[in-house]
Amino acid sequence: MTSHSPVNIDDIPQLSANADVNAWVVATAQLTKPDRVVWCDGSQEEFDRLTAEMVEQGSLIRLNEDIRPGSFLARSDAADVARVESRTFICSQIEADAGPTNNWRDPVEMRQELKSLFDGSMLGRTMYVVPFAMGPLGGKITQYGVEITDSPYVVVSMALMTRSGKAALDYITPDRQWVPALHSVGYPLTDADGNDRPDVAWPCNYTKYIAHFPETREIMSYGSGYGGNALLGKKCFALRIASVMARDEGWMAEHMLLIQATSPEGKKYTITGAFPSATGKTNLAMMRPKVDGWKVETVGDDIVWMRPGDDGRLYAINPEYGFFGVAPGTGWSTNPVAMETIAKNTIFTNVALTDDGDVWWEGMTDETPAHLIDWQGNDWTPESETPAAHPNARFTVRADQCPTISPDWEAADGVPVDIILFGGRRRTNVPLVYQSKDWDHGCFMGATLGSERTAAAEGTLGELRHDPFAMQPFAGYHMGDYWDHWLDMGEQLGDKAPAIFQVNWFRRDDDGSFLWPGFGENIRAIDWAIRRLEGKVDYVESPIGNLPKVEDLDVEGLEITPEQLERLFSVPVEGWKSELNTTTDYFKEIGSRVPFELLIQLGEVRGGFKAID
Repeated sequence: MTSHSPVNIDDIPQLSANADVNAWVVATAQLTKPDRVVWCDGSQEEFDRLTAEMVEQGSLIRLNEDIRPGSFLARSDAADVARVESRTFICSQIEADAGPTNNWRDPVEMRQELKSLFDGSMLGRTMYVVPFAMGPLGGKITQYGVEITDSPYVVVSMALMTRSGKAALDYITPDRQWVPALHSVGYPLTDADGNDRPDVAWPCNYTKYIAHFPETREIMSYGSGYGGNALLGKKCFALRIASVMARDEGWMAEHMLLIQATSPEGKKYTITGAFPSATGKTNLAMMRPKVDGWKVETVGDDIVWMRPGDDGRLYAINPEYGFFGVAPGTGWSTNPVAMETIAKNTIFTNVALTDDGDVWWEGMTDETPAHLIDWQGNDWTPESETPAAHPNARFTVRADQCPTISPDWEAADGVPVDIILFGGRRRTNVPLVYQSKDWDHGCFMGATLGSERTAAAEGTLGELRHDPFAMQPFAGYHMGDYWDHWLDMGEQLGDKAPAIFQVNWFRRDDDGSFLWPGFGENIRAIDWAIRRLEGKVDYVESPIGNLPKVEDLDVEGLEITPEQLERLFSVPVEGWKSELNTTTDYFKEIGSRVPFELLIQLGEVRGGFKAID
């Protein structure tokens, strides 16, 4: 029989000044039946206590303090390693409002099903209450939430990824909007027959739901302990729910990086960029430019919220407090800034363990260790048939450890945006850099963004995936309405709107080799975009947008031939005709809510290629 007894409701602390928060905590405890309820204060003492408990329990491995101080390794269940898009739902009141890019469930039916799953889901566990802020405390753009979870891994990760604890709770006053976010790993320590069962290193459930209720601004996540499904301040709140809030309230919630680039003349420009997974997003966010005189400072690597300021310009913040980055492919030769950022005080998930108690993953170093313990706890050598680290292995670390962090990164009301970039991983068709003809055309560029599928999402690796504005898995409402909101924002901003450019670092030659060196050399494309913004260089018109004159791109010091440059900026007619047919089909999938302005843009681009014939 069970030795666990649900917490006495009268013993649950009610620490919020907001009565609705307290009532929700009590109601959730009544439903989930934890042994106890703890309000998290976000302190270092709390972090140290929870990580020590997880090390003792076997959920974390403490890394070598001399090599990687203050850091830990977690290994997930092999069935819980990535976002589960097939189990992610938008539970809007009207099915059509979720749109064809989202999975929809009736909100009443979903609540009933989730209630049955959450009933007793925390038996034997501690229920943690995690107040958190998305954005600098007290900022105009900042939003607040409370995550309830039974996972200490989630608590410590939220402490790295958000401004969590008492400081955030103090801002959730009776008149403050806040988002309730309920999470359980779905592994109570009492089985279906009422008997105790031991805990496991990575508790989860093979039944998984990540449900969003846009009208009531609620999130419920069951069955997964993985970051994208369990750290509910991230994709769930900061994109799916926030995108709905942004539409209703006149701002923007975007899957974008945020950097500041300072020119050799000392002028600073703020740049956002929408890049699907595995398209160099983190490398750009933490770029060390290879051209003398340029400096890039990091504001954010993944999510941006933007709101028009009093001066009519668009102001941006990074709503997160940390980085949840993909480890494989991040290395000293590709992203030294990221490597310096994670030198200490980092939680690593599903990477390999070295014999001296450090971490390793593919792409981290030029040399491969002779022996490792892989992400599943097995011996590994270079002759092993499986990778040492899972392709979607992660590091979680506070942003203020980044050596290139901008002094403006916690500006309460954000920084004004000069340029918006769109970029995907494309072998053909898309040039290195080009500018939109106007805002509507820039929206067309964003709506037709595509990239090769990555390990961060379910599906076949390498498959071309439509990812408009890098928001395909993250828009919390109909994609056509989301595009319409972009068009409306452009109309509101008028001539104060940021300039829009598209980039592609991944174009290849006929033999499959990359045409562009990438990484720190990408500042050369940004340099051209900034000079276009300043009106210092002209452009070449093309049906897809305004291309650089080849002589205006700074390639001094690069080993790149004139033929390669020409290929980088070529716009193949037949290739683009085929792509426009694909776009037409995709717009048909989105349906009748595709804004008329984007259909006009499609027709104009198609007409431009007909004129060439």
